[in-house]
Amino acid sequence: MLGIGAGLAVIGAGLGIGMIGSKAMEGIARQPSAAGDIRSSMIVAAALIEGAALFAIVVDLLKLFIK
Repeated sequence: MLGIGAGLAVIGAGLGIGMIGSKAMEGIARQPSAAGDIRSSMIVAAALIEGAALFAIVVDLLKLFIK
């Protein structure tokens, strides 16, 4: 039951990063001169999503071990 939370966190993070990547590539294709700015913004957003997913997994593991 507790593994469901970690699985949902990973699925959500994967979907979020996939959407960020696709939209960033679309933005770079539309305006190649802004590629550097788009790439750096994409990396920051992906890091924030990964941080939230890691936090969710840690909370899920804490619920597992502290019962």
